[in-house]
Amino acid sequence: MNPPERGTELTVRISVLGTGYLGATHAACLAACGHQVVGIDTNPAHVKRLATGRAPFQEPGLDRLLAQGLRAGNLSFSTDYDAAAAAEVHFVCVGTPQAEASEAADLSALWAALESLAPLLVGPSLVVGKSTVPVGTAARARHLIRRIAPGGDSVELAWNPEFLREGHAIEDSLRPDRLVFGVESNEADLTLREVYAPVIAAGVATVRTDLATAELAKAAANVMLAARVSLANLFAEVCEAADADVGDLTMILGYDARIGSAFLTPGIGYGGGCLPKDTRAFLARAQELGAGEPAKILREIDAINLRQRARTVDLAVSVLGGSAAGANVTALGAAFKAGSDDVRDSPALDIASRLHSLGARVRVSDPAALRNARRAKPELLYDDDAISACSGADLVMVLTDWADFQSIDPVALLDVVAAPRAIDGRLCLDPDKWRAAGWELHALGRRSAAGPG
Repeated sequence: MNPPERGTELTVRISVLGTGYLGATHAACLAACGHQVVGIDTNPAHVKRLATGRAPFQEPGLDRLLAQGLRAGNLSFSTDYDAAAAAEVHFVCVGTPQAEASEAADLSALWAALESLAPLLVGPSLVVGKSTVPVGTAARARHLIRRIAPGGDSVELAWNPEFLREGHAIEDSLRPDRLVFGVESNEADLTLREVYAPVIAAGVATVRTDLATAELAKAAANVMLAARVSLANLFAEVCEAADADVGDLTMILGYDARIGSAFLTPGIGYGGGCLPKDTRAFLARAQELGAGEPAKILREIDAINLRQRARTVDLAVSVLGGSAAGANVTALGAAFKAGSDDVRDSPALDIASRLHSLGARVRVSDPAALRNARRAKPELLYDDDAISACSGADLVMVLTDWADFQSIDPVALLDVVAAPRAIDGRLCLDPDKWRAAGWELHALGRRSAAGPG
């Protein structure tokens, strides 16, 4: 996607701290909007790769924007925080994963980035948090920066949460649904409007609010999305018990304008680096704030999500006759969602690993995520070609809803597999088409039926 048309907007000198998925995308898109941008990261290999115009992860269109910014001379990358000293605005985009010993967010990378940046802030500047953090973090960050920075109170802090979807990050950066500015002064608000001037000019809604509300905006959005997915999966389980069809049910619900169809597809559950950890971190922070009792619903949302993985494994074992030991199982999908190579907390890869632990020979295929999957689960077998991966399979499982898998010809696949049995873990296959071809097709929340005898 091309950046919005630029008019007479000012060029702003910007640093982006942290060049992972969020930071690299944000830096490239800001440069595409005409700003002078430097990305800072402590990982030399990461910086070296970005400096050649190649992202260290899969994201459609990002390599093109990186190369464009590097050629134009308004995008650069460095491991040296001193390279950020001349910037007027500093975006903090470091990761905030789940802490190892609790459900809370690990903010160590955030504090390290701010402690490295603050001594360089000798005059008026704006530090803008984009990382997803527990509410109240911004106030602590402001105190830390003003305590360390030579510029003292002339350094302002704002929070500008991101709402990127993996696989659509460029679109979501250049044509977002909304921009949220958590600010404490008119000057900070005006500065952010200068930074995003081309985006705002395209008609994007902009909300000015306080720091705490801005912090909550991203986490609350992810909690809402997680709740919808888990509610759809609850419907799936009830449908199984009642001999109903969850696909038809969610389609009916989707026609209700008050509900809509987005994030109402049942299946093996959500994963990735955001929804699971943000839901848990929201619960942990709610408990710290004394709102733990009503927030208990979030624990049920998480439990339903994880239960879908176990239920999918149980379904696979049942389809295989009660035991997975010695069975050849093909897992079509390793990424947590289509359009990404991200396998963090991937339900697809988790299910494949669980079946392997039960004695199955599991072969995994994915259009983009095999390199990361091999690193995460080296005990599994891998095949770049989906059809080849199905050779000799006793069970084929579609676990990531890639278009490549949805377009597989079920008739042609009969010649490859050992048994025409499949599990549609994402409700993305045409059940009539597969069953007419002679397949025994199963899915959570749907009546299982064999193909014509």
